[in-house]
Amino acid sequence: MDNEPRILIVEDDERLAELTSDYLRNNGISVEVIGNGEEAITRIRADQPDLVVLDLMLPGADGLTVCREVRSHGFSNPILMLTARTDDMDQILGLEMGADDYVPKPVKPRLLLARIRALLRRVEADQEPASSRLEFGNLVIDNAAREVLLDGASVELTSAEYDLLWLLASNAGNVLSRETIFEKLRGIQYDGQDRSIDVRISRIRPKVGDDPDNPRRIKTVRSKGYLFVADVV
Repeated sequence: MDNEPRILIVEDDERLAELTSDYLRNNGISVEVIGNGEEAITRIRADQPDLVVLDLMLPGADGLTVCREVRSHGFSNPILMLTARTDDMDQILGLEMGADDYVPKPVKPRLLLARIRALLRRVEADQEPASSRLEFGNLVIDNAAREVLLDGASVELTSAEYDLLWLLASNAGNVLSRETIFEKLRGIQYDGQDRSIDVRISRIRPKVGDDPDNPRRIKTVRSKGYLFVADVV
């Protein structure tokens, strides 16, 4: 079917890749598999798949390098990273490189499918016509174009970073808890330990002209969450 989402799985474990790709194809998803990181960088930049499932440990270039390289060249579609079950650093580093979500290994196909569908639904919803445009001095967020401008220059954000910024900005003046952010953006409950939101905030701040050491635009409210400040003086 022409409207099947196109997924690229970057995984060098051939048996795991085969089982995963078969399961996804049986659920209406077009899948391609690549087992080498360097080849994946070239393919992602050329083909712009709808979503990438990316393992960390790869020959040629590891998953973090792949993620960093494709993000630096403008790939904005979702990247779902496969991480070690208990290694928080894998998850944090992946998010810092621009991953949108992560699934622990060994991979449970039903969980992977659910996460993929959630990311694809978010992209589809983001592409629906919208007229909302928010302006905060030199910062402009245009939700119809999914574009952020700072002093008239375009700001490069991943899909997940944009979604988080839009959520905060559209609730300017109100503190949003991590629980609320997780529910709105990922459709799951916050487990009290996941640091993905904190990592994304740290990436967004300098991109929108905020001082990471003394933020005035996106403030951390201790024990409560995050506050987007409309009027920065």
